[in-house]
Amino acid sequence: MIQWLFPKLLGGKDQRELHRLRPTVARINEIEEKLQQEPAEKLIELTRSWQDHLARYHPLKAPNKVQLEQMDQAGLQSVADSIHSRLAILAREFPSLPSTVSPSVESIEKARTAFHAVEEQFQKPRAKYLEKILPEAYAVVKNAARRLCGSEVSLDGQPLRWNMVHFDVQLLGGVAIHRGMIAEMQTGEGKTLVATLPIFLNALTGLGVHVVTVNDYLARRDAAWMGTLFRYLGLSVGCVVNQMQSQERHQAYACDITYGTNSEFGFDYLRDNGMASTKEEQVQRGHHFAVIDEVDSVLIDDARTPLIITGPSPESSKPFELYNTAVERLVRKQTELCSQLASQAKQLLEKGDTKEAGLVLLKLKLGQPRNRQFLRLMENPEWRRLLESTELAFHRQMFRKDLHRLKEELFFAVDEKTRDADLMENGRRFLDPEDPDSFTLPDAGAILDGIRSDPTLNTEKKELAISAVVQRREEQALKVHSISQLLKAHCLYEKDVHYVVREGKINIVDESTGREMEGRRWSDGLHQAVEAKERVKVEKENRTYATITIQNYFRLYDKLAGMTGTASTEAAEFHDIYQLDVLPIPTNAPNLRIDENDQIFKTRRDKYTAVIARIETAHAKGQPVLVGTASVEASETVSRMLKRAQIPHTVLNAKHHQEEAGIVSLAGQRGAVTVSTNMAGRGTDIKLGEGVAELGGLLVVGTERHPSRRVDRQLRGRCSRQGDPGGARFFISLEDDLMRNHAEPARMAAMIEQAGKRGSGFSLGSLVETAQQQVEQRDYRSRKRVLDFDDVLNLQREIVYSFRNDVLATGDMRRLVHEIIADGIGAKVQEFLAEADSQQPDLQPLLDWVRYRLHVDLADEDLSATRTDRMVATIAAKVREAYQSRVSALPAELVDREERLLVISAVDALWQEHLRDMDELREGVYLRAQGQKDPLVEYKIEAFAIFATLMDSIKQQALFGLSRFSAAMSTQPGQA
Repeated sequence: MIQWLFPKLLGGKDQRELHRLRPTVARINEIEEKLQQEPAEKLIELTRSWQDHLARYHPLKAPNKVQLEQMDQAGLQSVADSIHSRLAILAREFPSLPSTVSPSVESIEKARTAFHAVEEQFQKPRAKYLEKILPEAYAVVKNAARRLCGSEVSLDGQPLRWNMVHFDVQLLGGVAIHRGMIAEMQTGEGKTLVATLPIFLNALTGLGVHVVTVNDYLARRDAAWMGTLFRYLGLSVGCVVNQMQSQERHQAYACDITYGTNSEFGFDYLRDNGMASTKEEQVQRGHHFAVIDEVDSVLIDDARTPLIITGPSPESSKPFELYNTAVERLVRKQTELCSQLASQAKQLLEKGDTKEAGLVLLKLKLGQPRNRQFLRLMENPEWRRLLESTELAFHRQMFRKDLHRLKEELFFAVDEKTRDADLMENGRRFLDPEDPDSFTLPDAGAILDGIRSDPTLNTEKKELAISAVVQRREEQALKVHSISQLLKAHCLYEKDVHYVVREGKINIVDESTGREMEGRRWSDGLHQAVEAKERVKVEKENRTYATITIQNYFRLYDKLAGMTGTASTEAAEFHDIYQLDVLPIPTNAPNLRIDENDQIFKTRRDKYTAVIARIETAHAKGQPVLVGTASVEASETVSRMLKRAQIPHTVLNAKHHQEEAGIVSLAGQRGAVTVSTNMAGRGTDIKLGEGVAELGGLLVVGTERHPSRRVDRQLRGRCSRQGDPGGARFFISLEDDLMRNHAEPARMAAMIEQAGKRGSGFSLGSLVETAQQQVEQRDYRSRKRVLDFDDVLNLQREIVYSFRNDVLATGDMRRLVHEIIADGIGAKVQEFLAEADSQQPDLQPLLDWVRYRLHVDLADEDLSATRTDRMVATIAAKVREAYQSRVSALPAELVDREERLLVISAVDALWQEHLRDMDELREGVYLRAQGQKDPLVEYKIEAFAIFATLMDSIKQQALFGLSRFSAAMSTQPGQA
């Protein structure tokens, strides 16, 4: 009783949070009213004062040690005075800072070290100050928006009149975003304007705010549109988009506020940390605060595909072209077989032989689940129940062998849910009748052991035999892998659904957004298989240079927040992965949208007929209609039917963002019919034309339910903005992928039976939502699993990138060189002593290594120390002395640059090899699940060992490179 009563009396968690925020909103409005009496200069004056105060927490900029050593006394005095003034401002908050800085290298370096020691503590006083000035800062933004009303803003050369002033609910959303939440606001509530409040406040820090949008068009649009407000207040605004040059990116990131897409921000991070060879080549300043528009699209949908920078791999792409024709013939053969099975199943069913019919139906589903005859048979509820009971029986442990025997009667077996295709024995014989065993990988370990232990073979013959076995196995593995990927491409990846062909290229279509993902490629040879299938140029498999998941990129930010119209259904994932809470913000005006019950039909044909009829009815009275589809293929189907019905319409397939935005903005005009993939034109409001409200507003028609409830909610939300009328209805068929693959079989059969009795569409209960929840849970587990594996790599990435950045940024490169010498020699000495006789170790191999690899002569007495640490110290001292004497005559800047490049080259080459090794390890550990081992645990154990080897290898290779460099530069005879 009490548990029920308290929420009723006090409100839920979200209501209590909104209640806490309302006094702040009232205070903002109170201050803004007073600002209306002040001149415009007052706003700039306040902005400057806040910036001046927060400047004390900026990073310290000063010349590095090498540059200081080359300065005269006047230069050192100038640097010392500059640092002293910074420390004096911070002295009260941080009394440990030195009170004086003298014009010497030592004093300046000491002051720099002291500053860095307290720098990590800046975040707390900075955040406290921002919270203190929040009401006044938000009032300044609102007042600036009011003063801009009536002025013209140029967007893509088109004038747009500014007519926006923040509502109270927008102020609520702005406070929530500043405090690190996701503001869930309905479509049309002005989320773009809401974001200006926390963006302005956090940009005052001077550390940069990144505003993340879902495409380049919106980034450019918002930077120009909202940039008008920021520039009015004296802040700088930049924008990073695709194909922008490095210098332009530098300028954009140097601004107070930078707009861009998640991929642009992420790829710039990878280039800065994994590819830049100098500090000047790095474009990003850091990761202070990110505000993400359409946060669910970025952090959930895009998170399924990691960001990867690749380059060409030496591996050939020819096997895909070589085997494609044979796989095409195999697929045709299976199609013929499945057509025969469908006819056989129908005859058996009509005879009443249910046992045999169930087996044939199951075989048909395994062989070609989208076979049209099969789908027609599944319209009968009794026959669908028969298939489900047969399938359930075969998946029991005792019948697993029978299931395998059933699959062996096919050429290959297809699993739509896991998107996998397995080649069966009949398929192997069809593809290679002379050598079907070529598809079975031999136990190479046993064969190699046999060769090594064969007393009849000498060393040379053993090496030849081993080489032949390894080569044969690699050829077989390549053949098996290529054919497996080609089968998937032909059977599971559909043109205009999963990808489109454009200008001789395969562009992946994002399944959630319907957008083309230009530049993205499927991994593991799948992309090449699809290219071979479509007869376009097959590109070589790429090699990974740098990679990071979306999740781990955005977790780099000190503070993260966002806004969207649909976040509640994924609230648990936002909290678990990103520590973000979702706060639903009330609408400014009541929502008048009428959500009609879904209609469900037995077949897609019946569904589309009903869709066209509904559009005709609305169009006849002039009511605008937005038709949402799940794929390019579905859009084109609807378009063809509308043409036959002679209904004028526009088709958008999420290909041209700027064009989309213009057309979608007109979708609310009288008589307009717009057919669009679910996400086309997202970020653009649809305003109703004159007289449309009286007709019922915009009608949204969904042609199928998406696996994600969020996408359905987004589509519904395209209508009824800001109190406008509107309506939405979804039309579903039992042949839709969501229903076939994820709906409960028993309830599906009942639905089919009901549809057969009524002969038309009928309302749907919770069946669809249950199926969607299952898909969402599966997708979340999949994303979480990917993240669990990437978290292992992420720890390694942070260590390597941190070391790499130290090399680029350190002011004392020689100190780092000395550390590399000591660490590299220490590891090598340990290795030699471990292999030598512990009683009387032979140190000659160690002497030779130092002489020939490090180019330093050592005498036997130099290794006379009995303790390992002393031996390491002696060798390291000799190597440092030799290195110093060789480079001392060279210009300091030349040596500094070469040292950095040599170490960076070693890091990059070995890190790229490491990424390939980790990919192979990740693929390999999944097989260990068959041995009752957790693949993730196995991955962590082996990844740790591989990484330890990597760091040793980096220092060894850097040591060798530095030694070669110093020897080559040496002018002293006898030291090379």
